[in-house]
Amino acid sequence: MSIKKLVALALVVALVSYFAYNNFIIERRLDMKKAKVDINDERYDKATFAGGCFWCMEAALEKVDGVEEVISGYTGGDAANPSYEEVSSGTTGHYEAVQVIYDPEKVSYEQILHVFWRQIDPTDSGGQFADRGSQYRSAIFYQDEEQREKAQKSKEEIGKSGVFDGTIVTEILPASEFYPAEEYHQDYYIKNPVRYNIYTQGSGRKGFLKKQWEGIEEDHVFPEGEGDDSSRYKDFDKEKRLEELTELQYKVTQKSGTERAFENEYWDNKEEGIYVDIVSGEPLFSSIDKYASGTGWPSFSKALEPGNIVEREDRGLFMKRIEVRSKYGDSHLGHVFPDGPEPSGLRYCMNSAALRFIPKDELEKEGYAEYKKLFE
Repeated sequence: MSIKKLVALALVVALVSYFAYNNFIIERRLDMKKAKVDINDERYDKATFAGGCFWCMEAALEKVDGVEEVISGYTGGDAANPSYEEVSSGTTGHYEAVQVIYDPEKVSYEQILHVFWRQIDPTDSGGQFADRGSQYRSAIFYQDEEQREKAQKSKEEIGKSGVFDGTIVTEILPASEFYPAEEYHQDYYIKNPVRYNIYTQGSGRKGFLKKQWEGIEEDHVFPEGEGDDSSRYKDFDKEKRLEELTELQYKVTQKSGTERAFENEYWDNKEEGIYVDIVSGEPLFSSIDKYASGTGWPSFSKALEPGNIVEREDRGLFMKRIEVRSKYGDSHLGHVFPDGPEPSGLRYCMNSAALRFIPKDELEKEGYAEYKKLFE
C-alpha cells in the first residue's frame, strides 16, 4: 500500500474514532442526567421560572443537587399547547420557562431561587440579554402561598444587595398551565454543546453574569445563608491544604497534570477501602469498584459518590475527552472513558496523586464510618 493510501486510511480511522467518541460524550452527558421522574410523585416539589432562553436556565438548574428534572417549556399565556413559533411571535403571551422537579429533602426552594437569580438580569424588562420580546422576560411562578412569600423575600434581598444597578423588575406570578417545549429544545446544551456555547457567548449572557457576580459570595446577597451547602467537605481551608501538597499532587490537582503510568501510588493497590480527594477529603471511589485496567493508573468502573464527581468536556492535547473533577475540592482527578467493564462500560482513569486512600480498618478513625458497611 502506498504512503498516500496509508495516510488517507489513518485519517479515516482518526475521523471515525473522533466522531464515535464525540457521540459517546453526548450520550454520556445525557446518561448523567437524572432519570425522568413522575412529576406528580408526592416526594417531589415543583418550581417554575422564566429567565430568557430556556436552554440556559435548564443547563444551570440541572446542575443543582436535589434537582431531579428540568423541563423547558412555555407558561403564562392564553393559548393551549403553543408551538415555539407561536410563542416566538409574541402573540400568545407565553414566557419561555423551565419547570423544576426537585426533592425538598435534598434542596430547598430558597436554594433554587438563589441559583435562579444568578442566571438572569432582573433589571431588564424587555427580555434577557440579546433575546428581546415579552417571551424572554424574567419571572417566578409560585405554586402556593409559601413559594410566593419566599420568592418575594428573595427578590427584596436581591434589591437590597446592591449587586444590580436599577430596579428589580422580575415578576412574581401565580403558576398557570405549563406546556413542555418540543423535544428539540430539551437538553439542548447537551445535544448541541458547540452551538450552545456559541449562543451563550454571542448573546452576552455568559460575559454579563461573570462580570456581575465575580467575587460576590452567597451570604452577601442572602444574609441568612440559606443557599449555602452544609457539606463538611465544602467548608475547609483550601489554601492550607494546598500548601501541604507535594509538588506532584499540586501539579495534578491544580494544573490538570498527569502522573507517570505504573509509577504512582495506587495503580496496583489491592487493599480494601475508599479513595477520597487529596484536597477536600470528599469520598470519590471504592476498592470494590477498582479493577486492573492494564493502563498503569488506578481505574474504577463507577464512583462511590456520584454527587461528588463533576464531568466536563476537555479539549486539551488536540482531542476531546471527559475530564473528571471533584465537586468541593475542584481538583483535577483524571478522565472517564467508554472502555470499562460491564455493567457500566466506563473506566474512570484517575491519578493517584489526586487521591488519598483510607483503609477499611481506619474508616471510623478518619471520619468515614458510614462506609464501613461496604466491607462487612
